Amino acid sequence: MKNTIGTAVTLTLFGESHGPAIGAVLDGLAPGIPVCEEDVSHALSLRRPSGKISTSRREPDSFSIVSGVFNGRTTGTPLCIMIKNENANSRDYEYGPARPGHADYAAYMKYHGYEDYRGGGHFSGRVTAGIVAACAVLRSALKDKGILIGTHISRLCSVSDRGFNDYREDIELLYSKPFPTLMDEAEAQMRSAAERCAELGDSVGGILQTACVGVPAGVGEPFFGTVEGELSRAVFAVPGVKGVSFGLGSGFASVFGSEGSDEMRYENGEVVFTKNNNGGVNGGITNGAPIIFETVVKPTPSIFRAQKTVDFVKRENITHTVRGRHDPMIIHRARIVVDSLAALVLADLLTQRYGDDYLSPEEK
Repeated sequence: MKNTIGTAVTLTLFGESHGPAIGAVLDGLAPGIPVCEEDVSHALSLRRPSGKISTSRREPDSFSIVSGVFNGRTTGTPLCIMIKNENANSRDYEYGPARPGHADYAAYMKYHGYEDYRGGGHFSGRVTAGIVAACAVLRSALKDKGILIGTHISRLCSVSDRGFNDYREDIELLYSKPFPTLMDEAEAQMRSAAERCAELGDSVGGILQTACVGVPAGVGEPFFGTVEGELSRAVFAVPGVKGVSFGLGSGFASVFGSEGSDEMRYENGEVVFTKNNNGGVNGGITNGAPIIFETVVKPTPSIFRAQKTVDFVKRENITHTVRGRHDPMIIHRARIVVDSLAALVLADLLTQRYGDDYLSPEEK
């Protein structure tokens, strides 16, 4: 299995949904980066389920930093974070019925029946808690360099949120909100839509919009190693993600070149853009404008409705109803995972561009 991503700064995942623990290892970190456990706890709280719109499996996410940190700072050696699984209920899962929309059958074909199928095993969204915990360190280090990352739910069902206005102010607002919308009325309507869907035993998806501001121009590579390519590769690792687009995205199909181009001029000696249809990237390389991308998250495939499927052990057609504890929507929990992976990719690209000590604090 391929569980490591990154070149200069790497992240390796481990664990399964119903195993004793999950976690992640960050390697390639500069020494001296402050590590605040409160930041890790807060990031994990944004991924944790709550209320009627989430699964009833509630994990406390008790974590331990077992290596790579001494006296509150990174040592430059691998940083390992472990998170206990304390509320698994494995009896809800049986082996054989392939849950539609899940990886059950694909995993069986690849791992020949040796995979841990309980709760989705290594394919479960539960494993993303390790990403969030580890990348909270990177997010804080990037913030110290003036780089902020934030994500909101742009659309869910027929409800839309406003776009980013003041990027920095909006991102700070989002990081304080358990439900990531920029308008309170959008949150209320989205919650209501998800609750109605849950009452029907169904689920909803939506679109996330992410902004990364403060990234200097000149980061990334043309063709292979583009900023769009590296971010997309990382974000597609999030369970349920089915699409990533940058800037105007599919909207480019509906405009002329004169409308889609981003004109430039100098202001106070700095290059500024009149528009940002390209999402802060040209030729695979950052141009200094905010990096803007959207992520499509599909409806949760675990729904409490009978569906036609197969039992790949008995090799027969069946009708199956999923049991267990599941989310009627995951998009509000996925946003911090997208933020975290964006932080990882940017930390990796910036370290490649400027050197191993780029993320080191200014003070010694």
